[in-house]
Amino acid sequence: MPEAATTGDVSITSVQGGITAPLGFQSAALHCGIKAAPQALDLTVIAADSSSSAAGLFTTNLAQAAPVLVSKRHLRETGGVARAIVVNSGCANACTGDQGMSDAARMANEVAAALSCDPTQVLVASTGVIGVNLKMDRVSSGIRDAIAALARGKGSETARAIMTTDPFPKEYAVHVNTGRGSFTVGGTAKGSGMIEPNMATMLGFLTTDARVPPGLLDRALRESGRATFNAITVDGECSTNDSLFALASGASGVTIDEELYPALTEAFLAVSRDLALGIVRGGEGATKLISVHVRDARTGDDARQVARTIANSPLVKTAVHGADPNWGRIVAAAGRAGVTFDVQRATVHVGDVLLFENGLPHDDAAPRAAEHLKGKDIRIEVSLGTGGRGSATIWTCDLSAEYVRINGEYRT
Repeated sequence: MPEAATTGDVSITSVQGGITAPLGFQSAALHCGIKAAPQALDLTVIAADSSSSAAGLFTTNLAQAAPVLVSKRHLRETGGVARAIVVNSGCANACTGDQGMSDAARMANEVAAALSCDPTQVLVASTGVIGVNLKMDRVSSGIRDAIAALARGKGSETARAIMTTDPFPKEYAVHVNTGRGSFTVGGTAKGSGMIEPNMATMLGFLTTDARVPPGLLDRALRESGRATFNAITVDGECSTNDSLFALASGASGVTIDEELYPALTEAFLAVSRDLALGIVRGGEGATKLISVHVRDARTGDDARQVARTIANSPLVKTAVHGADPNWGRIVAAAGRAGVTFDVQRATVHVGDVLLFENGLPHDDAAPRAAEHLKGKDIRIEVSLGTGGRGSATIWTCDLSAEYVRINGEYRT
């Protein structure tokens, strides 16, 4: 197994198993009839063996789906405790009024009844078409069947069951060895279009068998999410349903305190980064992964704002798709981001090729930059020329005609 990271007496290695790699978790997935395609997995339950610490991040979109509202309420009422997560794909249960709220609550109630826990200990997530009601007779029956089939080793099925337009499933897990014992972190995520998490249609789930107080778990989720799930964009669209949950079973016997907190955060970062980049690589119509690095900003927030502006620029994204080293589009995007930018001192690199410096182009280098843009992994680096120490990275993908086709036909 390849070693992912080593820091002091802490080592992190990748392992198989995804969301159920950590001890104390089981899952099951099935086709309950939400998706039209026969046998297409569209419902999954992730369950802890006992009540666990829980944390969540949610969309900042003010048009929030019923499952988002229900899950936020449950986390607030329990103070960060959960037993299970129930997820459906094929229907977002968003903009569905009182019936949608009732349906989301019923999903939690069905899981709670089968697991003999309080409904507030069940988190709910949905993804799919907005403005359509769930087929609750099918969902309820599916939940009961899924819970009857719970087992370890079914993480890959869960990864497939949460997909909508995703071209491939996304799961990852790591094992963490420390001087005080070892623990595991696993995860799965979905997302392909409507991706600009501000916490896309993005759902993400992390589990760990470390024992983590809810406050520390929430902190680790927010810190790791800021540099991963909140550092990606496919099309600049923030969904009604974005949700990122973490559960900690404590089954490993390792307790996370301030001393071990960095090890937990590094593990969350490793899993979340793999899943987040998988979302971008699988973006609707994507053919290239683009990393946008901004440095020499006054602050880290300034750098993130510029990097996100560049990453969301349709002109930049289409230029990359066509392998056109159009540095002017990059400079223009940086200049309109609303932060301090000195065009006379700024630089732009594509790959390791300098294309713009001191207010002037290096057009003779364009052919070498074009060769870099023909690859699958593209790097754009911009110095804002302010002399500041702020830096940030945002990941995105190119914009192709296939993206237009997928979204032009999404409901038809």
